Amino acid sequence: MKIAESGIKVKKTFTVLLAVIISVCVLAGCTTNNPPANQPTTEAPANGAGSATTPDVPSAQKLKIGGTGPLSGIAAIYGTAVKQGAEIAVEEINALGGIQLEYRPEDDEHEAEKAVNAYNVLKDWGIQVSLSSVTSTPAVATSAEAFNDRLFGLTPSASSTSVTAGNDNIYQLCFNDPNQGSASAQYIFTNNLATKIAIIYKNDDVYSKGIYDTFLPKAQELGLEVVSTTTFTDDSSNDFSVQIADAQAKGADFVFLPIYYTPASLIFSQANTIGYKPKFFGVDGMDGILTMEGFDKSLAEGVMLLTPFSADSTDPKTVSFVHKYIMRHGEAPNQFAANGYDCIYAIYEAVQIGGVTTDMSREEICEILIGVFNGDFTFDGITGIGMTWSNNGSVSKAPKAVVIRNGEYVLETRD
Repeated sequence: MKIAESGIKVKKTFTVLLAVIISVCVLAGCTTNNPPANQPTTEAPANGAGSATTPDVPSAQKLKIGGTGPLSGIAAIYGTAVKQGAEIAVEEINALGGIQLEYRPEDDEHEAEKAVNAYNVLKDWGIQVSLSSVTSTPAVATSAEAFNDRLFGLTPSASSTSVTAGNDNIYQLCFNDPNQGSASAQYIFTNNLATKIAIIYKNDDVYSKGIYDTFLPKAQELGLEVVSTTTFTDDSSNDFSVQIADAQAKGADFVFLPIYYTPASLIFSQANTIGYKPKFFGVDGMDGILTMEGFDKSLAEGVMLLTPFSADSTDPKTVSFVHKYIMRHGEAPNQFAANGYDCIYAIYEAVQIGGVTTDMSREEICEILIGVFNGDFTFDGITGIGMTWSNNGSVSKAPKAVVIRNGEYVLETRD
């Protein structure tokens, strides 16, 4: 459900989508989380690092929220989406006229060392609340720094349990890896999607291995037959011929891919080349593949993934967010953008509950927000209704499944 591929050429489906969005907005009022009709909003930086804020309030009177993420490099789709979603939320909140926020993302290129350097830039800036890091490996590194500095963090999408382990001040808005693994196995079993399953995962990545480590025992518990398990590393992420051949030779009609979209795109292409057409099933790291430059979206036809967000939802909050995102960026948001948006709103609501003011130190704010998130705080967002957090930082919310059809994500209607 996106984009104009070149220049200002717009697909017919995009035009239809806009018409539907605008119609629903008119009928529903699209008032939830929107600025009042006559309130001005500010335009966020077009690209790269920067901050979303309101120009008429001095920076010293704003709550400074920052985070690191890949704004360049192979994982830039994730970091850019989080940044763009968060910016929309900041502008909406600032237009309400209460506590004002200033948001600053820094590029970490999906590397731990660069993430720590970016974190230190934010620390020098005076960060008071953190969105942690977008991806798991950098987030493990920056979470350790934030723990030592007593800086509260809510990561939009770093799902490894290593991000929160031992860090009482770091929370996740996304499902953690164990939840994704077990939930995927349960969904496959409940909906009778597979007879023989192959798994391809990245064994030097905490995200991928974490999901695999809970998927396999849950699949075995449910009686699912896993006939092929193969792995790869950074050094072998361009050629999947061995993994694909093993899955095909062992009769796998279903391939589970707890990996990011870049290697997944190569697996789809290489499997297609040899005529191997199983059902492919991914998790949240797969989201973004439809916006990958140069990717033939027909190769992902029928691919399923578990995600907390679907851009074709008709609830007013989602419709409003999707409409604004498309108007600004020319494409529908993925779940990383939605997570970034929800992170800002969850922090905003917790700040209000805790009575946080912009003149408080990061240490004071940290203890207040820990108390809120460990209490009876419940958050309704576009990635989940009735979200709550445990004191180990993990979130409780219901997953959704989407399937790629005709180059668009479509919400599955199965139980």
